Amino acid sequence: MDNQRLFLFVALSFVVLLLWQSWVEDYGPVTPPESAVTQTTTDLLPGGAPVGSDDIPSASSDPAAQVSTLPETELLKTGRYIEVETDLFKIRIDTTGGDLRQADLLAYLENTDADSPPFRLLNDSLPNLFVIQSGLRASVGTEPTHHVVFTPEQTSYRMSEANDTLVVPMTWRSPEGVEVTKRYVFHRGSYAIDLQHEVRNESGAEWHGRQYRQLQRTQVAETGQSTFIYTYMGGVIYSPEEKYEKIKFDDMVDSDLDRTITDGWAAMLQHYFLGALIPARGEADRYYTKTLSNSRYVIGMISPGQTVAAGDAALFETQIFIGPKLQDEMKQVAPGLELTVDYGLLTVLAQPLFWLLKTIHGLVGNWGWAIVFVTMLIKLAFYKLSETSYKSMANMRKLAPRLKTLKERYGDDRQKLNTAMMDMYKKEKINPLGGCLPIVVQIPVFISLYWVLLESVELRHAPFILWITDMSSPDPYYILPLLMGVTMLIQQKLNPAPMDPIQAKVMMALPVVFTVFFAFFPSGLVLYWVVNNTLSIAQQWVITRRIERGGK
Repeated sequence: MDNQRLFLFVALSFVVLLLWQSWVEDYGPVTPPESAVTQTTTDLLPGGAPVGSDDIPSASSDPAAQVSTLPETELLKTGRYIEVETDLFKIRIDTTGGDLRQADLLAYLENTDADSPPFRLLNDSLPNLFVIQSGLRASVGTEPTHHVVFTPEQTSYRMSEANDTLVVPMTWRSPEGVEVTKRYVFHRGSYAIDLQHEVRNESGAEWHGRQYRQLQRTQVAETGQSTFIYTYMGGVIYSPEEKYEKIKFDDMVDSDLDRTITDGWAAMLQHYFLGALIPARGEADRYYTKTLSNSRYVIGMISPGQTVAAGDAALFETQIFIGPKLQDEMKQVAPGLELTVDYGLLTVLAQPLFWLLKTIHGLVGNWGWAIVFVTMLIKLAFYKLSETSYKSMANMRKLAPRLKTLKERYGDDRQKLNTAMMDMYKKEKINPLGGCLPIVVQIPVFISLYWVLLESVELRHAPFILWITDMSSPDPYYILPLLMGVTMLIQQKLNPAPMDPIQAKVMMALPVVFTVFFAFFPSGLVLYWVVNNTLSIAQQWVITRRIERGGK
């Protein structure tokens, strides 16, 4: 296989990858029909326990345990909103269940327009429904699930400049005398929120119950997402034993998750943002998934049971993370949470590249220039390997007229042609495969950088220069894709021309094909490709001229 065939193989493989990702995005995840996802009160949760309501987990893992049904007659039951504003959030909590119903991220906008509203991650209306629900299940008596109505102390909260925390409490009291105070504790500068359920038992009898927390969302395409770029949307769980595991929406349809995990977490992901539930350390929770009507999906966990004696109190605690995939902050919240920035199999290479990109950004203050300098450093690191490859290509280019003469001499006699070519390579001390290995070695690094640029929320709405105002969106004027196509064409002119006329036509068509594909790619990815091609052209041109002039 010569260099042209290798380049053709790599290029076509990349095109196939893009087509596959596009197909998966459009047709891969199957949204179940209404009849397939509608749950009834006869369905079972993990361990065979009967479900108390369509979207409430059982209070017991005992298959014989019976609980009263709470039929879901509405998509989401609503009460009054509690408005909460901090330095990072603008949140609405519903008094029904104390659910987190809406969450606007004040540091992130919907788009790059001057009057753009904040990005809304949590939302309580279709089609893009995403809410966080929690409550308590009790073995007997009335239960404070996310269907009951809590009483807030006030309906509006705002974090003052003098305070670093904001506590939002609400209470519920059962007819039996069990009082539950549900609290959200917000922290300045943090996307992690503390959730507490405090139980005060004034019923005169023991109270036994468990805390559940769950993420409920629909599956919809992200606004502005390119059809040529596939990023994961769905559930994720983490355990110390199995580490990071994706629970896709169609997996939830096929079977309910049923697993007990200690020191893990569960999350719902989309491209740049996530919502995650992190139980208290050392707590063995039962993780579950469900599918509901209106194509809704649930992933959650239910804690071990606690017994609260008459006159005593108990506290159930959980951390919630809702926000952007900022790796440094997520590392501090829970082990493995930073893996939600999914670099795939090449994470071991992608993580150092992201660190390098972030470090350079800290020096230059612009993500576009950071991409330029990272690309230059990578090219510098592979300079010698690239030099070997380009020398081989230049030598092959120098032999091109003689190879063409051999082809004309031997015509269709492939055996004699190959023998004559190998004799010529041996005489001239040229290895026709000399340019292959250096290219192959660099491919994993380039693919890793591709995923870093695709997955990093830091590039979202990050400007570069002039007309490039968002590195995560396609070039609005297609200038970068056209430059990329031109650089590919120049590279082909520097390479030895294929002897096969059909292969030559395919190679000439590739710059056009890639230009069309890259017109829909994020500007950051195209910028990386343009810079890499430009540096390659400069290096290859110098080496080619030197060899053609007979230099070493």
